[in-house]
Amino acid sequence: MVSDTARITDLPLEVLEHILVILDPLDVASTAQVCQLFRGLVYSADDEHFWRALYLAQSFDDPRQAVTYLGNRRTDIKWREELQNIIRARTVVNDVTVCRPDERCQVLRTLLDMVTSLPPLPFPESEPTSRNVLWMQTLLQDGEFLDLESHSHEEEQLRARLHTWFGLTDRDALATKRVVSRAYVYSQRNYRPSNSFGPFMRDGSGVVNWVHMQKLAHVFASALVEKEEDEELAFEICSMSLPFCQAVIPPSLDLTRETDWAGVEGLWRISYCFMDHRELLIYNDPNMPEDEPLDNTIFEDGELEETFSAVDIFFRVINVERDPDHPTRPKINYVGEMDGNFSIVGYVKLTPDHQVRWHFVAGNGDQPVWWGEAIVMGNIRSQYGVLGAWSTTLHDPQDPIGPFWMQCQHPIED
Repeated sequence: MVSDTARITDLPLEVLEHILVILDPLDVASTAQVCQLFRGLVYSADDEHFWRALYLAQSFDDPRQAVTYLGNRRTDIKWREELQNIIRARTVVNDVTVCRPDERCQVLRTLLDMVTSLPPLPFPESEPTSRNVLWMQTLLQDGEFLDLESHSHEEEQLRARLHTWFGLTDRDALATKRVVSRAYVYSQRNYRPSNSFGPFMRDGSGVVNWVHMQKLAHVFASALVEKEEDEELAFEICSMSLPFCQAVIPPSLDLTRETDWAGVEGLWRISYCFMDHRELLIYNDPNMPEDEPLDNTIFEDGELEETFSAVDIFFRVINVERDPDHPTRPKINYVGEMDGNFSIVGYVKLTPDHQVRWHFVAGNGDQPVWWGEAIVMGNIRSQYGVLGAWSTTLHDPQDPIGPFWMQCQHPIED
């Protein structure tokens, strides 16, 4: 007897494929285990057209429209592998107990790839449009995953970098976390010749120390938000966060041919903060042995306040130097001046780990006093800006230190 019961497998293959594409990728994986037909549709195709369609059906940016941290277009999209990695990362973030010990770094790299490969914006005033950003905000906002204890140096650095790009989480509002970050940022021990007195590794490699960067971001952004709520400071709403990480690249601009590829020329606002110098000296007790932790109770009473200030300076590129390690991203030398007296001289170049480093010395006339080391946050030319640490050119243990943040207010039209 022939059954008249209709079966889903009787549907045309293109209809079955359409049904699979509108499912969640985890459901697609489960369906592929039902029978050989579905398994063949999902896994046996000679090309990646199904996985491309499935990827583009998700709430993510089209990677073909994205640029990397340095503004390069993506050309090597592996639709199946990348989507599977993203869904696995989502699963781990939502339930870290399922994470295998050997995949923690891979999950972090996947999430970093999502926030460092975003579609560019055509103009500075353009509204943020990234779907990756919205997805990531929902996934990580509670801060639990970003607060996990790391099992290796690599994992610690990857997690800190992701946290720095993401911005403040719900957990970052805890007073205990802010104490830890302030204690790190204002410790003279973290500023040495071996790390150029900035947020770099202490081995002299010039590689970015993302733990240091995350502490700088936490201290500065927390203070900005606090001041904004009190309406005592004329800063715009804090843009040290993921929604401001999209590169700003006009359609006519080719960064591989542009001398000022980093967008240096223009009017910049340099915002910086510092703690009372007497309290800084008390905290950095010179009698405390290097192998013993500093006493951070000075940050625990809730009365310590940082002083904020900001200056607007126009930067001008004076020349570029070829960088043999990065042929399309030469070293940019620049100067800045304010009121005919205060001046800045510096450069922008790529670090050995391909991050964009800003260095400068500043002072009155020919007497440089201040020293700055910073890293570009967000993709190249984004509105997130540049984040780093300032100190003095003398680097005396008794001299002040603190975090600073720069944003371009009015770029030169390319």
